[in-house]
Amino acid sequence: VLGLLVWSLIAATTYHLHAAYGWVMFVSLFCWILTLLFFMTYLLQLHLKFYVIPWPLVLMIYNAVATVLYITAFVTCAAAVQPTSWRQWDYNRRAAASFFACLTMIIYGVSTFFSFRAWKGLGSNAATSQVTDHA
Repeated sequence: VLGLLVWSLIAATTYHLHAAYGWVMFVSLFCWILTLLFFMTYLLQLHLKFYVIPWPLVLMIYNAVATVLYITAFVTCAAAVQPTSWRQWDYNRRAAASFFACLTMIIYGVSTFFSFRAWKGLGSNAATSQVTDHA
């Protein structure tokens, strides 16, 4: 949802006049589409059919790449916001896009952490950590 807010706020401005916002638009749309594809894969349980693919590792790598891309997009978007712009509505949308890009960057970072834990198997719970065979 946050990625959707970023690209929709940028798309509502005259982003094509500034190359920096083109990068923000690319990152936000690219990550949003891939996140939507991963979401649908897990929602439809397609990851169980393609068991050869190491899904926890794939998700960890994707989340790490998305975090780095959103770091660059956030810095680019925040640096390109001009408070003295003559188009006040563009300023408000771009400033809001910078805020939501920062939140999205943080969320992808947290997802990277939890994906790393799932990949390493550190996310066990009480039900999976019980001893099942008694001597």
